Amino acid sequence: MKNNKFSRRKFLKSGIGVTAAVGFPLIVPSSVFGKNAPSNRINVGAIGVGRISRSHDMPEVWKYDHAHVLAVCDVDTNRLAAGKQLVDENYAKKTARDYNGTLTYSNYRDLLANKDIDAVIISTPDHQHAVLAAHAIRAKKDVYLQKPVSLTIHEGRQLANTVAKSKQILQIGSQQRSLNPWPQFHRACELVRNGRVGKILEVEIGLPGDPSGPEAPPMPVPPNLNYDAWLGSTPEVYYTETRVHPQVGFDRPGWLRCEQFGSGMITGWGTHHVDIAHWGMDTEHTGPIEIWGDAEFPTSGLWNVHGKFKTFARYANGVLMTISGDLPNGVKFIGEDGWIFVTRSGPVTASDPSGPKIDPLTASDPKILSSVIGPNEIHLYRSEEQHGNWLDSIISRKPNIATAEIGHRACSTCLLHHIAMHTKRKLRWNPVKEKFIDDDDANKYLSRVQRKPYGF
Repeated sequence: MKNNKFSRRKFLKSGIGVTAAVGFPLIVPSSVFGKNAPSNRINVGAIGVGRISRSHDMPEVWKYDHAHVLAVCDVDTNRLAAGKQLVDENYAKKTARDYNGTLTYSNYRDLLANKDIDAVIISTPDHQHAVLAAHAIRAKKDVYLQKPVSLTIHEGRQLANTVAKSKQILQIGSQQRSLNPWPQFHRACELVRNGRVGKILEVEIGLPGDPSGPEAPPMPVPPNLNYDAWLGSTPEVYYTETRVHPQVGFDRPGWLRCEQFGSGMITGWGTHHVDIAHWGMDTEHTGPIEIWGDAEFPTSGLWNVHGKFKTFARYANGVLMTISGDLPNGVKFIGEDGWIFVTRSGPVTASDPSGPKIDPLTASDPKILSSVIGPNEIHLYRSEEQHGNWLDSIISRKPNIATAEIGHRACSTCLLHHIAMHTKRKLRWNPVKEKFIDDDDANKYLSRVQRKPYGF
């Protein structure tokens, strides 16, 4: 670490110096951060501290001694207070003494302006991902970004370009790539890339759909919620709790089922599985050339993302990708000499949708799974754990396992399938120019008008 910016930070200008006056002891016990002195730690700010941040992102960062969750930010002051309490309690447990040092922000721009914060975790609703990540990169913060990368393909390209022009580190929360908790995805992709099922002909991806929801009349905006900021760059629409997130608890939020804020399961889980498909197919920096399919959409109620669906994509290498809720949840690589199927062996959060438990790694011939990858064969990037890999990348300044470009290509492919659901016709796609070929109507789906003063 001594050759990077963290070794040069002076203690009194660190986050510890800022927060000492509000409850954090100036002399930090070694039990908090082990051998890592304050000048060697990565100070992290968490933007959006709801369900996924509380149960997954923040705990997966603060477990590393060389990282310190210094600040939390949320447009809901109730969630902000709960986030601060959660982080304070974590460090109180580590120190065995009172801790009240977590900084709080209701405006993410103020958090980004704090020069003591080195990096941010962005765990907001999907429609905020690309915009906030781009702003963080421009503020010279390293970023861990929850998937999906963006609301539109154009936003994703803007973000990927912003990262490419910077010196900052950005990693996508595509945790199926890391060995913990699901080593089977790395194993499956490595076997496929080394030809254990022969030339790949098809990839089948199983994803659940979302149910329709109730009618939801307007409600008064709770005094604890900055609803305008929550809407961000999307159009102004009336508030109702079913559209946003629960005011009590951290159950699965309603925005996940509203197209204004995301595309439903096709991007929600689809970015995970499509990313794995791309990893195994060696198409991480491109996309399909043809897309078509169909889907059912609700005809009533507030929630309007897709339900039952079946979509297809053809890649330049001839591989046919099928995505449907009729298929088992997971990824199946079908080759000339056999097949490999891989899926999760458990959820990320307690409120994630779940189906029947199935074997997380199977093959047409069990001998395929015991095959040894030789020293001269393809060995894919090994990451022990996604958040730890991000922190390692911040220290080394070397690429991580899920870069902005890789994440964008997985997300954009899912968005192509979503566009095909709406157009209900075969679309031709140029993955280099990232535009539909001779189809002005389909190209209208590539971007959305961004409401001022929000947006890029």
